[in-house]
Amino acid sequence: MNEHAVVVVGAGPTGLMLAGELGLAGVDVVVVERRAGQEVAGSRAGGLHSRTIEVLDQRGIADRFLAQGTTAQVAGFAGTPLDISDFPTRHPYGLALWQNHIERLLAGWVRELGVSVRYGHDVTGIAQDGTGVDVELSDGRRLRARYLVGCDGGRSRIRKASGIEFPGWDPTTSSLLAEVELTEEPEWGIHQDVVGKHAFRPPQDGGPVGVMVTEHQVGPGREPTLRDLREALVAVYGTDFGVHSPSWITRFTDMTRQAASYRDGRVLLAGDAAHVHAPDGGQGLNTGVQDAVNLGWKLARVVEGTTAEDLLDSYHAERHPVAARVLRSTMAQVALRRPDDRVRAVGETVAELLSMDEPRRRYAAMMSGLDIHYDLGAGHPLLGRRMPDLDLRTADGPARVYPLLHGARPVLLDLGAPGGVDIGPWADRVRLVTAAHRGSWELPVLGPVPAPTAVLVRPDGHVAWVGDRTTSGLEEALTTWFGPPSRARAVSGDRTGRVP
Repeated sequence: MNEHAVVVVGAGPTGLMLAGELGLAGVDVVVVERRAGQEVAGSRAGGLHSRTIEVLDQRGIADRFLAQGTTAQVAGFAGTPLDISDFPTRHPYGLALWQNHIERLLAGWVRELGVSVRYGHDVTGIAQDGTGVDVELSDGRRLRARYLVGCDGGRSRIRKASGIEFPGWDPTTSSLLAEVELTEEPEWGIHQDVVGKHAFRPPQDGGPVGVMVTEHQVGPGREPTLRDLREALVAVYGTDFGVHSPSWITRFTDMTRQAASYRDGRVLLAGDAAHVHAPDGGQGLNTGVQDAVNLGWKLARVVEGTTAEDLLDSYHAERHPVAARVLRSTMAQVALRRPDDRVRAVGETVAELLSMDEPRRRYAAMMSGLDIHYDLGAGHPLLGRRMPDLDLRTADGPARVYPLLHGARPVLLDLGAPGGVDIGPWADRVRLVTAAHRGSWELPVLGPVPAPTAVLVRPDGHVAWVGDRTTSGLEEALTTWFGPPSRARAVSGDRTGRVP
């Protein structure tokens, strides 16, 4: 039996991001994936929203993705585009990039961190006890982990084996997506009828034809076949256009479900294993990646023993409401695209409202992930929100906030008089940086906020404590998130503001 601190099941974007987070922290983690390799069948998700790009920037890898994709205004609600070009972020855009490229880039990063990804390994069973989890693999081998994280998709075996309930709503509509060859030329572009939307994308560079067709009846839960695609095309167009030689076929529905709990003892869930919904708005992959970044540093602190296990409860407390909001949003968007004159009138009304500046800002911030707010109690508007990537002045020259987070280590920014704050017995876990910032502090939707004199930034980029000419509550915040104080004292270098 091979023993590891953490076993991650699933090498999709969520699992790979989590593996990278744990790898940065030096945690003994292994990823197991049932696919034979990293190759992704089908286009699947097609891009990254602004906040996810920021998260990648916090780890120093955003440029890899930006170099491979196309920046564009991708945020939208029920077909209404939402421009975020005026938002206070270094990335006021989304990124058009297919999931196969996203996974390839994340897999490369994970390899650089020395994390092992074992392909062709299907999990057939799990059993947890008070000290860990036994993981049975399809080849008869077993793994032992202190913690197991299921990132294995909407049909998650880990979720089912752990007995975590998955309440929600059954699908009301389904569509088939495919890349195929045709013997008859169709009418290219998007077509809508009383059933829904259908589309044909012309071949690119001699490649296959892209097809989307809405099914008259909700398709079965199994993997779709060429016969399913032919029958759906005939039902809509009266012909199947001689469809043959599919590269891939997949079915998506508006099934909407969320795990009742993201944690059962030593088993945790992230990404589609924890929440599934219609693809409207393109938030699924992004929500999963951000799940991983929220969980990764917490799990690392618990594994290394500096923080109590109940820190893991904050993962569910913070991320469950975020996904619940995504589910509500996608359900609303699905309802607004129904082919009904009365629903269409509602959609036109919503589109008119979203053309106004204030609704546009609110919904654009929600769809792009820039307004996420974890409830950490009352206080400064920054508390629980994403830290802006400010331009700083340090003893070693100009710097930015996000590069300070490249190592997934918490940072206490001292922005007041030098020596105003002291992390003392947390110096082995928290980096203290003395810096100055000139200019306003601005958050999406909220606008300008009062400039603090000190900020405690968690590894996921969210603000855990804000100082305003006082250090009241700092020790409590440090203890809550990073464990009780140790005897180690800060050395002088920790207070110089040096940026690696």
